[in-house]
Amino acid sequence: MPHHNEKPRSAASRTLTYRERMRAAGLRPVQIWVPDTRAPGFAATCRAQAEAIAAADPAGDEALRFIEDTYVWPEV
Repeated sequence: MPHHNEKPRSAASRTLTYRERMRAAGLRPVQIWVPDTRAPGFAATCRAQAEAIAAADPAGDEALRFIEDTYVWPEV
């Protein structure tokens, strides 16, 4: 929090300071892209992939049953 005679710092300045502290602590930033579970067709794609596993892998039926039993599929 700024002292009474300091100007407020910009968001860019605070971000730069934060990143410098993190790097000084031996850390580095990493960006991770993951599937958007809210995207149209996501559930259908998951179901198709699970069915492909079941068809190609002898243990796939067991895997598909596990997926079906543990996940509540949204209405597609």
